[in-house]
Amino acid sequence: MRKLFLLGLSAALIACEAPQSDTNTHPQNLFFDSLSELCGNSYNGRVTSTDPQDEDWAKEVLTIYVRDCSDTEIKIPLHVGTNRSRTWIITKTNTGLSLKHDHRHEDGEPDAVSLYGGDTATKGSALKQTFPVDGFSKELFRREGLEVSMTNVWTVSMVPGETFTYALNRKNRNFVAEIDLTKVVDTPPPAWGSDG
Repeated sequence: MRKLFLLGLSAALIACEAPQSDTNTHPQNLFFDSLSELCGNSYNGRVTSTDPQDEDWAKEVLTIYVRDCSDTEIKIPLHVGTNRSRTWIITKTNTGLSLKHDHRHEDGEPDAVSLYGGDTATKGSALKQTFPVDGFSKELFRREGLEVSMTNVWTVSMVPGETFTYALNRKNRNFVAEIDLTKVVDTPPPAWGSDG
């Protein structure tokens, strides 16, 4: 009888520990943790897609600065040449991860099209997460006459120590930026109207 009790107690303890273990190894948490390891560093990259719409960006050096990292949010300013108006924000939510695009004017005021993005709809992997456009963004795009963006899907992926890749896809649109993680570069100057 004592053996049965101990076996039952052991099984109960294992069951209690399982969710924590699952949380620690959930692909989205592993992805977020890998991204957090870049915090405080800046890296250069370039546009690698050949969409004619990205001709201007393709001529510029892209620089990301992984900053403002907490247990639930990571902010990544993106500089395109001297344009410092964009920040990617990846946040843990109750259902997964979200990706938002914070666009600002030179004085720091939000652009009319800002904080758009998407939420993960699947677990993804420890190295790749996909963000289909969310409801808030669809309303924003509709209001601003950007119906072409209503089917946006953003993908962020990493090969730790090698590359960070950001992509935007929809019908007749394919944008890909690849950041080189093999070399840390000098932190870029602060974004316009902000602390960094």
